[in-house]
Amino acid sequence: MSEFEGKIALVTGGSLGIGRAVVERLAGDGAAVVFCGVEEDGVRRAEEELGAAGLEAAGVVADVTDAAQTSALVGTAVSRYGGLDVVVTCAGVQRYGTVEDTSEELWDEVLDVNLKGVFLVCRAAVPEMRRRGGGAIVTVSSVQAFVSQARVAAYSASKAAINALTRSMALDHAEDGIRANAVCPGSVDTPMLRWAADLFRGETTQDAQVAEWGRAHPLGRVARAEEVAEVVAFLAGPRSSFITGAEHRVDGGLLARNPAALPDPSH
Repeated sequence: MSEFEGKIALVTGGSLGIGRAVVERLAGDGAAVVFCGVEEDGVRRAEEELGAAGLEAAGVVADVTDAAQTSALVGTAVSRYGGLDVVVTCAGVQRYGTVEDTSEELWDEVLDVNLKGVFLVCRAAVPEMRRRGGGAIVTVSSVQAFVSQARVAAYSASKAAINALTRSMALDHAEDGIRANAVCPGSVDTPMLRWAADLFRGETTQDAQVAEWGRAHPLGRVARAEEVAEVVAFLAGPRSSFITGAEHRVDGGLLARNPAALPDPSH
């Protein structure tokens, strides 16, 4: 029997990047998956590709910063498949700025998507998970919850707060049989990283910029999204039944350096 056979999972930000890899990993191991994204074309394309691969995955266009939409998203999983066992929060944005030059609008955008979105989805999901006798929440955080680049004040703050929220959920809902853990990747080859590489590459190529960032990791490269998805699947499944309230670094040894420091993306 597959590890997630009979399980129902919800993945935010599931149409691309780490989220897409998580959808493929869970659905490929038997889960029925509902995933969301904010761009309809991307959601429909992902849904079509996943279906063509024989995977059970339903895409929903939803904004995780909107309480009504997150409630409806959870409702889709319940009405379509009968409940909810696993929640993985991958939706996120990266923006640049110091405390001094970050606008209130940019701050709100980052915190709304990266932190409030996790809160809203989990708030809607916990009662449904409780009805199923428990389950697993996996939040996608970042090594920037622990150390930081220059000029990512809002992003780093949002990721540190995700870790704190995850610990709180682990404590508050242990009696419901719900575990909560955070995954904290280093640099991962995703559309978000490629966007950042284009922003800072200067006269070099996108691939060269990504490779330069990869060399900051002791393993000498950035991660593949599938490598992060493997850790998510472990934490979402029964093999991690006694793990909760923890942060799990998937960073190629980046934070093992002493002192740990992320490269300044502007150099």
